[in-house]
Amino acid sequence: MLYTFLLVLLVIDSLVLIAAVLLQAGQGGGMAASFGGVSSSASSFLGTRQTGNLLTKASWWCGGLFLGLSFLLALASTRSRAPKSVLDQTFAPTPVTVPSNAAPAPGASPTTAVPGLAPATPAPTGTAPATKSGTTPPATTPPATKKP
Repeated sequence: MLYTFLLVLLVIDSLVLIAAVLLQAGQGGGMAASFGGVSSSASSFLGTRQTGNLLTKASWWCGGLFLGLSFLLALASTRSRAPKSVLDQTFAPTPVTVPSNAAPAPGASPTTAVPGLAPATPAPTGTAPATKSGTTPPATTPPATKKP
């Protein structure tokens, strides 16, 4: 609220300062007069001294007010927020969702279970019973059906 009010005052002050500076009369010949101009007196080197008219006083006051308001706004903008670090934030791991029609990654183990996907090769359901010698018998395949 205060920051916005000071900002509006600064904008109004800058507009008045621009108008006061642009409406002032020139200082005479200035530097041009000293290099072969109308006269080469010491007073024409920097221009003649004008009396303090309304526009001159307004430009001085508006310039000082502009500097003061700018300083207050700079203080208000740094004091309104405490600095925050990105490292202070906590990050929660996001769950990975795999679409149901996605293919397994190349080089992935066939026993690796991916949620929503069927394994590429069926995992063995059990082991064959051990024989007396301690070795397992070779796997047998069911006989093929013959066509008559």
